[in-house]
Amino acid sequence: MNEMNRLRWNCRRGMLELDLVLTGFLEKQYPLLTKRQAKMFKELLNYPDAELWDMILARTEPAENAMKAVLQLIRAS
Repeated sequence: MNEMNRLRWNCRRGMLELDLVLTGFLEKQYPLLTKRQAKMFKELLNYPDAELWDMILARTEPAENAMKAVLQLIRAS
């Protein structure tokens, strides 16, 4: 399985809204990310749905600044 297919699979979540946001970001913005940003995006995908959704909605913020930057990109897309 290549990287994009693996990421596409990891973007499929139990919450439709999260699916749509993550898949849209993956298709449109992921190819433009730096290696560091891509790594942070992959780490975000390890969070449980509820935590990730709260971060996307800016209800909570991760400690790492690089991850915050990727979340801002997701929110803007």
